Amino acid sequence: MGPQVLIVGAGPVGLTLAIDLGRRGVRCTLIEQKDAPQFLPKMERCNARTMEIYRRMGLAQKIRDAGFPRDVPMDVFIVTSLTEPPLLHLPYPSVAQAQAEIKACSDGSMPLEPYQLISQYTLEPLLKSVAETLPSVTVRYGCEFLSFEQDAGGVRATVKANGKDEEIRCDYMVGCDGGASNVRRQLGIKLEGEANLLQLRQALYRCDDLFDRIPIGKGRHYHVADAHNSFLIVQDSTRHFTLHATVDSDEAMKTQFEEVVAMPVQYEMLSCAPWRQNLLLADSYGKDRVFLAGDAVHLVIPTGGLGMNSGVGDAIDLSWKLAATLQGWGGPGLLASYEAERRPVGARNVEASRFASRGRRAWRAAYKPNIRDNTPEGAATRANLAAIAGVEQRKSNEMIGAELGYRYANSPIIVAETGEPPADDPLTYVPTTFPGARLAHVWLAGGAALHDKIGNGYTLLCFGGNTAGAEALTRGFAAYNAPFSTLTLNDGHAREVYGYDLLLLRPDLHVVWRGNRLPDEPAKLAALATGH
Repeated sequence: MGPQVLIVGAGPVGLTLAIDLGRRGVRCTLIEQKDAPQFLPKMERCNARTMEIYRRMGLAQKIRDAGFPRDVPMDVFIVTSLTEPPLLHLPYPSVAQAQAEIKACSDGSMPLEPYQLISQYTLEPLLKSVAETLPSVTVRYGCEFLSFEQDAGGVRATVKANGKDEEIRCDYMVGCDGGASNVRRQLGIKLEGEANLLQLRQALYRCDDLFDRIPIGKGRHYHVADAHNSFLIVQDSTRHFTLHATVDSDEAMKTQFEEVVAMPVQYEMLSCAPWRQNLLLADSYGKDRVFLAGDAVHLVIPTGGLGMNSGVGDAIDLSWKLAATLQGWGGPGLLASYEAERRPVGARNVEASRFASRGRRAWRAAYKPNIRDNTPEGAATRANLAAIAGVEQRKSNEMIGAELGYRYANSPIIVAETGEPPADDPLTYVPTTFPGARLAHVWLAGGAALHDKIGNGYTLLCFGGNTAGAEALTRGFAAYNAPFSTLTLNDGHAREVYGYDLLLLRPDLHVVWRGNRLPDEPAKLAALATGH
């Protein structure tokens, strides 16, 4: 029996989609042109929302165990080198500290899970190993996507493996094949926006003792105030480092690394390649039975860390809708809502990345060649750059509003509500149950996280009040064989945070509807939520 879903591209987005479909019992095949995951630097941070998603998938602790040490701070420095006093030091908590802060917070303003630094070359093999344990998931590396045809009955994809072409038939196909997506190109969908804003090189180094020897303080990012836009990133092992810089050759990246480190070390440059900064969004997120996710539909500058994390959000939004449709309870409007929900988020995150990038460019523009001079003019340059960076660099590192505050406005499967939701600010998160928003995290009276009490179907969350119509709502979901449960909680604090007696939640913990009594026709609410 063939796959129901074919996923093209085994980066973190494709692997996340495959795992979540597998958890939901959907037969899927994941193909990847490369023979194995590559030891190449790309993303290096799962943000708070992504870690909440991975917690629901049972993966958060595995990822933390494989990632950056939990007791090492995530501080950010702006420096002239690793051996000179920093121009600016922005402290950010370690994972252990962040978890303690979250445990002590009860107002819904913090995520259930903090961020986790983990290199893509660590995350991909981990996700691959999980996907390969799921009975309904087939993972095929060394399998190249060539072309496809689709009609009302399904998709026929031509792939090449072991030097031979073969055909894979499936109900749906998802292109998670990156910024140069072949699937997107064959759909005729274009990327629009700003391309090639800046070209840099990125190199990966192994240097076993450097992290322990950094005299100015431990952290994850060291931005260098120089003429080359240099930026050193500590990878999850603390033995590997990436350096970005605007230099002319791979060989020059060795010299640049030595200048940034500014002390004798034994190191090896493992890889080096050019890359371009882009701010691009696809015109569409798919067509008919073929969808796109991740970098195939949005390319952002890494400032703010919204690239891969946006793609994980795409994967989770699409996964439960594909499962619902294939299992027969999702209506025709369910898959149609994928683009309606995720493309505005993609546009929002491209803009948030632009906001963060402008902040970084603002302080870098204050660089002058005299920045290291022991003169009044050199001191003035350092003070001016540090003052600007003290405001502007935070735009890259404190994007909790961008991570948690997105909302599926104007979605056809979310109940429209009059009134104004909280303002959308990339740097500020205001917990809300406004329809379309992510359910804010709260601790229940016994110390459990409410998120952990909610299953993988629809949930009516009840804090008392008028529950007349609950049976009719149950029958409404049952009419479509849609998974539905009621969770009744006697928790006054959670009720106070959420502001309503009743909340209808989707499988992805986004709010469909809120109120203090159910609508007069609950069956219509079930029909809307399930895409009917």
